[in-house]
Amino acid sequence: MRGRQAFVDARRAREFEAFVAGAAGRLLHAATLLTTEPPDANPRARGLLTASLAHSYATWDRMRGEDPYDRTRQQLAVRFARGAWRRHRSHGGLLARLTPQERLILVLRLYEGVAEEQTAALLGLPAERVGAIFARAMETVLHPPRGPAPTRALGEAAPS
Repeated sequence: MRGRQAFVDARRAREFEAFVAGAAGRLLHAATLLTTEPPDANPRARGLLTASLAHSYATWDRMRGEDPYDRTRQQLAVRFARGAWRRHRSHGGLLARLTPQERLILVLRLYEGVAEEQTAALLGLPAERVGAIFARAMETVLHPPRGPAPTRALGEAAPS
Protein backbone atom coordinates (compact mmCIF):
# COMPACT_ATOMS: atom_id res chain seq x y z
CA MET A 1 0.00 0.00 0.00
CA ARG A 2 2.85 2.38 0.79
CA GLY A 3 4.36 1.80 -2.62
CA ARG A 4 1.14 2.77 -4.36
CA GLN A 5 0.79 5.94 -2.29
CA ALA A 6 4.40 6.88 -3.00
CA PHE A 7 3.75 6.35 -6.72
CA VAL A 8 0.61 8.53 -6.60
CA ASP A 9 2.46 11.26 -4.67
CA ALA A 10 5.37 11.21 -7.12
CA ARG A 11 3.02 11.42 -10.11
CA ARG A 12 1.13 14.30 -8.51
CA ALA A 13 4.38 16.15 -7.81
CA ARG A 14 5.57 15.67 -11.43
CA GLU A 15 2.26 16.90 -12.84
CA PHE A 16 2.26 19.93 -10.57
CA GLU A 17 5.89 20.76 -11.36
CA ALA A 18 5.11 20.63 -15.08
CA PHE A 19 2.11 22.92 -14.54
CA VAL A 20 4.18 25.43 -12.54
CA ALA A 21 6.96 25.39 -15.13
CA GLY A 22 4.47 26.33 -17.83
CA ALA A 23 2.19 28.73 -15.97
CA ALA A 24 4.13 30.44 -13.19
CA GLY A 25 5.66 33.17 -15.36
CA ARG A 26 2.33 34.36 -16.73
CA LEU A 27 0.65 34.13 -13.31
CA LEU A 28 3.50 36.06 -11.70
CA HIS A 29 3.15 38.77 -14.33
CA ALA A 30 -0.58 39.01 -13.62
CA ALA A 31 0.10 39.23 -9.87
CA THR A 32 2.72 41.92 -10.48
CA LEU A 33 0.20 43.92 -12.51
CA LEU A 34 -2.32 43.62 -9.68
CA THR A 35 0.10 44.77 -6.98
CA THR A 36 1.66 47.50 -9.18
CA GLU A 37 5.10 46.43 -8.02
CA PRO A 38 8.13 46.67 -10.30
CA PRO A 39 8.87 43.35 -12.03
CA ASP A 40 12.30 43.06 -10.42
CA ALA A 41 11.08 43.81 -6.86
CA ASN A 42 7.67 42.22 -6.33
CA PRO A 43 7.41 40.49 -2.93
CA ARG A 44 3.61 40.97 -2.63
CA ALA A 45 3.07 39.53 -6.11
CA ARG A 46 5.32 36.57 -5.33
CA GLY A 47 3.46 36.01 -2.05
CA LEU A 48 0.11 36.06 -3.86
CA LEU A 49 1.39 33.58 -6.42
CA THR A 50 2.94 31.30 -3.82
CA ALA A 51 -0.28 31.17 -1.79
CA SER A 52 -2.34 30.53 -4.92
CA LEU A 53 -0.03 27.77 -6.10
CA ALA A 54 -0.02 26.21 -2.63
CA HIS A 55 -3.82 26.09 -2.71
CA SER A 56 -3.75 24.55 -6.17
CA TYR A 57 -1.28 21.89 -5.02
CA ALA A 58 -3.42 21.10 -1.97
CA THR A 59 -6.50 20.60 -4.17
CA TRP A 60 -4.67 19.05 -7.14
CA ASP A 61 -6.25 15.62 -6.84
CA ARG A 62 -9.76 17.12 -6.67
CA MET A 63 -9.19 19.21 -9.82
CA ARG A 64 -9.45 16.30 -12.25
CA GLY A 65 -11.14 17.55 -15.37
CA GLU A 66 -10.74 21.21 -14.42
CA ASP A 67 -8.17 23.61 -15.83
CA PRO A 68 -5.48 24.09 -13.14
CA TYR A 69 -4.48 27.43 -14.68
CA ASP A 70 -8.04 28.72 -14.39
CA ARG A 71 -8.34 27.53 -10.78
CA THR A 72 -5.00 29.08 -9.82
CA ARG A 73 -5.91 32.35 -11.54
CA GLN A 74 -9.19 32.37 -9.60
CA GLN A 75 -7.30 31.83 -6.37
CA LEU A 76 -4.93 34.65 -7.26
CA ALA A 77 -7.85 37.01 -7.93
CA VAL A 78 -9.67 36.04 -4.75
CA ARG A 79 -6.57 36.41 -2.60
CA PHE A 80 -5.82 39.79 -4.14
CA ALA A 81 -9.40 40.99 -3.64
CA ARG A 82 -9.47 39.85 -0.01
CA GLY A 83 -6.18 41.52 0.82
CA ALA A 84 -6.65 44.69 -1.23
CA TRP A 85 -8.77 46.41 1.39
CA ARG A 86 -5.57 46.93 3.35
CA ARG A 87 -3.85 50.03 2.13
CA HIS A 88 -0.55 49.28 0.48
CA ARG A 89 1.91 51.82 -0.77
CA SER A 90 1.56 52.26 -4.49
CA HIS A 91 4.67 51.53 -6.49
CA GLY A 92 3.76 53.72 -9.41
CA GLY A 93 3.26 52.61 -12.93
CA LEU A 94 0.36 52.84 -15.30
CA LEU A 95 -2.05 50.80 -13.20
CA ALA A 96 -1.28 52.57 -9.92
CA ARG A 97 -3.97 55.16 -10.67
CA LEU A 98 -6.63 52.45 -10.57
CA THR A 99 -8.40 51.13 -7.50
CA PRO A 100 -7.59 47.52 -6.60
CA GLN A 101 -11.00 46.47 -7.98
CA GLU A 102 -10.40 48.30 -11.25
CA ARG A 103 -6.93 46.71 -11.54
CA LEU A 104 -8.33 43.27 -10.84
CA ILE A 105 -11.05 43.58 -13.47
CA LEU A 106 -8.68 45.12 -16.02
CA VAL A 107 -6.06 42.40 -15.55
CA LEU A 108 -8.63 39.61 -15.68
CA ARG A 109 -10.36 41.00 -18.76
CA LEU A 110 -7.39 42.27 -20.79
CA TYR A 111 -4.33 40.34 -19.69
CA GLU A 112 -5.99 37.03 -18.85
CA GLY A 113 -8.79 37.23 -21.41
CA VAL A 114 -11.55 36.26 -18.98
CA ALA A 115 -15.04 37.00 -20.30
CA GLU A 116 -17.11 39.72 -18.64
CA GLU A 117 -19.68 37.20 -17.37
CA GLN A 118 -16.99 34.96 -15.89
CA THR A 119 -15.30 37.94 -14.23
CA ALA A 120 -18.65 39.01 -12.78
CA ALA A 121 -19.30 35.52 -11.43
CA LEU A 122 -15.81 35.30 -9.93
CA LEU A 123 -16.19 38.64 -8.14
CA GLY A 124 -19.85 38.26 -7.24
CA LEU A 125 -20.88 41.35 -9.19
CA PRO A 126 -23.47 41.92 -11.90
CA ALA A 127 -22.01 41.79 -15.41
CA GLU A 128 -23.19 45.36 -16.05
CA ARG A 129 -21.20 46.57 -13.01
CA VAL A 130 -18.08 44.76 -14.25
CA GLY A 131 -18.57 46.41 -17.65
CA ALA A 132 -18.89 49.85 -16.07
CA ILE A 133 -15.81 49.37 -13.88
CA PHE A 134 -13.85 48.06 -16.86
CA ALA A 135 -14.87 51.08 -18.98
CA ARG A 136 -13.87 53.47 -16.19
CA ALA A 137 -10.52 51.72 -15.74
CA MET A 138 -9.82 51.81 -19.48
CA GLU A 139 -10.67 55.53 -19.57
CA THR A 140 -8.25 56.16 -16.69
CA VAL A 141 -5.48 54.15 -18.35
CA LEU A 142 -5.96 55.67 -21.79
CA HIS A 143 -6.52 59.25 -20.59
CA PRO A 144 -4.89 59.56 -17.17
CA PRO A 145 -5.77 62.59 -15.05
CA ARG A 146 -2.98 64.88 -14.01
CA GLY A 147 -1.64 64.85 -10.48
CA PRO A 148 -0.77 62.11 -8.01
CA ALA A 149 -2.45 58.71 -8.13
CA PRO A 150 -5.48 58.30 -5.85
CA THR A 151 -5.40 55.95 -2.89
CA ARG A 152 -8.76 54.19 -2.69
CA ALA A 153 -9.63 50.88 -1.11
CA LEU A 154 -11.28 47.96 -2.92
CA GLY A 155 -14.91 48.78 -3.65
CA GLU A 156 -14.59 52.46 -2.80
CA ALA A 157 -16.25 54.71 -5.37
CA ALA A 158 -14.29 57.15 -7.48
CA PRO A 159 -14.75 60.81 -6.52
CA SER A 160 -17.30 62.63 -8.66
